[in-house]
Amino acid sequence: MKAQRRQRSGGDPLWFKDAVIYEVHVRAFFDGNDDGCGDLAGLTRKLEYIQDLGVNTVWLLPFYPSPGRDDGYDIADYRNIHPAYGTRAEFRAFVREAHRRNLRVITELVLNHTSDAHPWFQAARRAAPGSAKRNYYVWSDTPERYAGTRVIFRDTETSNWAWDPQAQAYYWHRFFSHQPDLNFDNPHVLRAMLRIMDFWLRLGVDGLRLDAVPYLVERPGTSNENLRETHEIVKIIRRAVAGKYPDRMLLAEANQWPEDVRDYFGDGLDECQM
Repeated sequence: MKAQRRQRSGGDPLWFKDAVIYEVHVRAFFDGNDDGCGDLAGLTRKLEYIQDLGVNTVWLLPFYPSPGRDDGYDIADYRNIHPAYGTRAEFRAFVREAHRRNLRVITELVLNHTSDAHPWFQAARRAAPGSAKRNYYVWSDTPERYAGTRVIFRDTETSNWAWDPQAQAYYWHRFFSHQPDLNFDNPHVLRAMLRIMDFWLRLGVDGLRLDAVPYLVERPGTSNENLRETHEIVKIIRRAVAGKYPDRMLLAEANQWPEDVRDYFGDGLDECQM
């Protein structure tokens, strides 16, 4: 715990500039209980090996409960560990042991969408149109809305809209149809995501890779990518994290052209650091 307290209160806020980062898929790394699946216990046992590689940061791919239809990026519970990988207690032990070896820990947080198995989406499907729960996601009576927006996965998806028979409406998804987009025009969504970030940062995580950030907001007549309102949300996130955890890092996943990507670093460092 001393190592975690030191990271939280007195760390170098620019540590990421010379970080040597080792990316780990927990499931594929090391099996600690001989069940055929990599797990946090196994990863913790191999921290000395990782340290000997000369790296100083471990980046974990998504480890949350998930149906696994998009390699864990279809998150069904933002606050827990996939049972195949271990428990929150084992995650805390991993972070503690990593910090004891002066290894920092980065985790992933998918901001733009959830799994359709997430309780938020299941509640939204059943909620009345226009209600706060329904408005956790983006709905429409027609698939023609935002017609000018490109379909990212054209090999599997023919539209950014999918029909939900229970809601009797179409929901918006920039990625797979089983990954409905969250509605960041609903202030409850941003507040919920900020609480989730705080949850993991309090557990000692040193950085968050924010996935799919260019697609957070939709506006008619636009490409629905890299909008001003999206950048405003990223700035809010940066202020919230920096205000409480000044030595933590935010990394934006923005799969865009270079002239668009650079804005996510922020003018005057008011968005993500990386």
